[in-house]
Amino acid sequence: MVADVVDPAAVRGPEVLLEPLRTDGPVVRVRTGDLWEAVGTAITRQVIKAGHARKLHRAFCEAHGTRTDTVAGPAWAFPRPEVVLTLSDEDFAGLGMTFFRTALRAAAEAVSKHHQDWAGLPGADLVAALRTIRRIGPWTAHAAVADHTNRFDFYPYSDLAVRTWAARLAPSVDWPADDAGFAARWLSMAGEHLSDLTLLTLAWGVRHAQGVAV
Repeated sequence: MVADVVDPAAVRGPEVLLEPLRTDGPVVRVRTGDLWEAVGTAITRQVIKAGHARKLHRAFCEAHGTRTDTVAGPAWAFPRPEVVLTLSDEDFAGLGMTFFRTALRAAAEAVSKHHQDWAGLPGADLVAALRTIRRIGPWTAHAAVADHTNRFDFYPYSDLAVRTWAARLAPSVDWPADDAGFAARWLSMAGEHLSDLTLLTLAWGVRHAQGVAV
């Protein structure tokens, strides 16, 4: 397990963003070390809203993943690729996962076959490799690599989540409404601290939306 600490006090950028981030302090994020889990989780976030994705992800893990009992209660790992490949269409449908079954099956086959070749690839090369999988587009590939490496300069930062929390963090900024315009503005403002600012902003959003950070 690898945990990275991002301290907003060490990040340079626009004060309009950094002031509220510094108030919340450092963020500790554990990398999703298992590439398959990162890819599978990113697939379950395709298209749908984050809250719905979390519910489907949890139900899928509880139904087919391995349970671990912790001091905070039980937790379930994402189902292993060999398990996913045994699931029927009815198994997916029963959990509301029909939309994701093609991508999950394709990813399970690809990661099982190529995981050794893909281990240690630079982030950009890993994104390219994941995009060869059926139904894995740029958003899913970039989100999975960010989750796997904690390199949030790979995260699709024109994503609705980043746009939403940036607007909450800095309501005085005239944020572009379109994806491309926002991405250009965000990149310009974040500069060489793109990864840290993106991660901190997403963590700030989770904390202020739900009362906890993840």
